[in-house]
Amino acid sequence: MNYANYKCVMVLDEDLPQGILCNTSAIMGITLGKYIASTVGENVVDQDNFLHLGIIQFPVPILKASKEKIKEIREMLYEDKYQELVVVDFSDVAQSCNDYPDFIELMKNTKHEDITYFGIAMCGAKKLVNKLTGSLPLLR
Repeated sequence: MNYANYKCVMVLDEDLPQGILCNTSAIMGITLGKYIASTVGENVVDQDNFLHLGIIQFPVPILKASKEKIKEIREMLYEDKYQELVVVDFSDVAQSCNDYPDFIELMKNTKHEDITYFGIAMCGAKKLVNKLTGSLPLLR
C-alpha cells in the first residue's frame, strides 16, 4: 500500500489526567490495529538476532482538543463524505465499565448526546483527516 496519501491521527481531550490519556490512546491504538492491520510492517531483527514485532509504518500524531471539539469532530465523522475513514472513539461510557457485556448494555441505554468522548482516532485519506484535524495542536 502507498501511504503517501494516508494519514492516521488521535485526538485526545486536553483536560484529562495523564493516566486516562495513556489508557485512551492505548485502547484506540489496539482497535485501530485490528482494522488497519495492513499498515503494520514486518517483524524485524536487531544486530544480535533478537526479534522485534513490526510496528505501524508511518507516524501517528497525537493531537489535543477540548471535549467539545472532539464531540464536534465525532459528529462530522457520521457524514457521508467521511465514511471511508476508519474511526475509533473512546468515551466516559466505555471507561466506566468493568467488562465488555456491561459496555454493550450501557451503550444501548445511553443517548448519543450524553456521551463524552475522551478521544477519537481516524485513519484514511490524508485530505479528509487534515480537513478535520489540520488546525489542532500536538499533545505535549
